[in-house]
Amino acid sequence: MKVVILAGGWGTRLGQMAEVIPKPMVYIGNKPILWHIMKIYSHFGFNDFIITLGVRGDIIKEYFYNFEALNNDFTVDLKTNKITYHNKHNENEWNVTLVDTGLNTLKGGRIKRIKKYLDDNVNMLTYGDGVADIDVNALLEFHNSHGKIITVSGVRPSSLFGEFEEVNGHVVSFTEKAKSAKSFINGGFMVFSKELLDYLTEDEDCDFEFGPLENLASQGEVMVYKHGGNWECMDHERDVIYLNKLWKENKAFWKVW
Repeated sequence: MKVVILAGGWGTRLGQMAEVIPKPMVYIGNKPILWHIMKIYSHFGFNDFIITLGVRGDIIKEYFYNFEALNNDFTVDLKTNKITYHNKHNENEWNVTLVDTGLNTLKGGRIKRIKKYLDDNVNMLTYGDGVADIDVNALLEFHNSHGKIITVSGVRPSSLFGEFEEVNGHVVSFTEKAKSAKSFINGGFMVFSKELLDYLTEDEDCDFEFGPLENLASQGEVMVYKHGGNWECMDHERDVIYLNKLWKENKAFWKVW
């Protein structure tokens, strides 16, 4: 079973950060958010990844090509060019396939273009900018229970603004990013059967949420796994600051490993 991570978009809402590096490579602590997402899946035993590349995909390729050097202490013998690593990272079981799916290709086209790398009928799919304390095994069990083509994880997004609670005119508590109780959004962390690919094309303008997913929903082929826990998306610069704040304060809810 593969875990497909969509990591090729422009990330324009991140502003100047996205002009330098792709959004999945923006750091939380001393690791890119892409690493954090992969650690979530790896914790549940899913270590076979496909990363769909596009905008500045070379930076993601370089990260994994140089993964040993970037994640270990080492000594270089400049006479022989021999490298000796002194410690060992914890990602030894990861198998990472990096696929260039086009600079301007929309999500549906990117998924279709990695078809030849999908060996199993059921696979995982998520975005390269969202983290959650989701139980991936429970998500997969739910998908296998209903027999439909795709399961999306429904999450309740945080409010853009902080909220406060009052009693008799007195403010008694503040919530930095409160959850909205109005509706669910697709938080990524999806599971799909390969039949999904029949609804997609390799065309650049083949989207995923708009068009294919809507058509599947109208046919009753989309189910939702309701995640009642925490979820955040790195969409704006303020999200980068917030996620780094949680990490620094040891409050990173997604650190299930």
